[in-house]
Amino acid sequence: MSQSVPEPSSLRADRITMAYQDRIIGEDLSVDIADGRFTVIIGPNGCGKSTLLRSLSRLLRTRSGTVYLDGKDIHRSRAQDVAGRLGLLPQTAIAPPGITVFDLARRGRYPHQSILSRWSAQDEAAVHRALAQTEMTELADRPVDELSGGQRQRAWVAMVLAQESSILLLDEPTTFLDVAHQISLLDLFAQLNSDEGRTTVAVLHDINHAARYADDIIVMSHGRIVAHGPPVDVLTPELLAEVFGVEAVVIDDPVNGGPHIITRHRTRIPASVAPTREEAP
Repeated sequence: MSQSVPEPSSLRADRITMAYQDRIIGEDLSVDIADGRFTVIIGPNGCGKSTLLRSLSRLLRTRSGTVYLDGKDIHRSRAQDVAGRLGLLPQTAIAPPGITVFDLARRGRYPHQSILSRWSAQDEAAVHRALAQTEMTELADRPVDELSGGQRQRAWVAMVLAQESSILLLDEPTTFLDVAHQISLLDLFAQLNSDEGRTTVAVLHDINHAARYADDIIVMSHGRIVAHGPPVDVLTPELLAEVFGVEAVVIDDPVNGGPHIITRHRTRIPASVAPTREEAP
């Protein structure tokens, strides 16, 4: 009896080498992002998490290898076509001086515009929906540069959601947010993933957030992917000690039954942890 061959995922990397100028971040990396699932990338500072996300988004051109979107080399596709399928929330973003929250979110509709098309009721509705989802409606007329760090972060998330892309790439989306807004946003991403089938990839630092929300976890260390799979299979005490240098106990999460990590103490400092940023200077 023959077995069916699984279809390739919409977004995948094949043996890519990532680098900033002469500095190699990761070599010969291959990864398939499962369609319709919530994937979280974790790992120590400086291991290449954000660089991988930038490569998957075509923001960073790989030194070798290929990133495929819908079976095509992502760098051979039109920027507007890529933006129509893939929305990116970068780790750091700078808004034009004086731009309002509404106008920033409005920029998420760029992939849906053309020379012949005009701003439509559908565009307007998408922006207002994104503002409501991120709890930014009341701040729609405020300049982004007058907002707090957490409010600015939610304004950028609103722009990504207004894009209505079927694939979301989120680089530390909960940065600057208090715990209530962290949970609110992660709940929103999880709902978009489950209700609308949006493939979601997020870089997170909180391992327990990763364990609770992810369908799949990618663990990186030293610029390599050292584990990839469901949280219950990936988040073991042995892996946490090897990658993060912490002694930990893994128990059942009382909320969803998945793994919950309780750290005891640091056992050592892994070589992959360095006092440098993941991105190029």
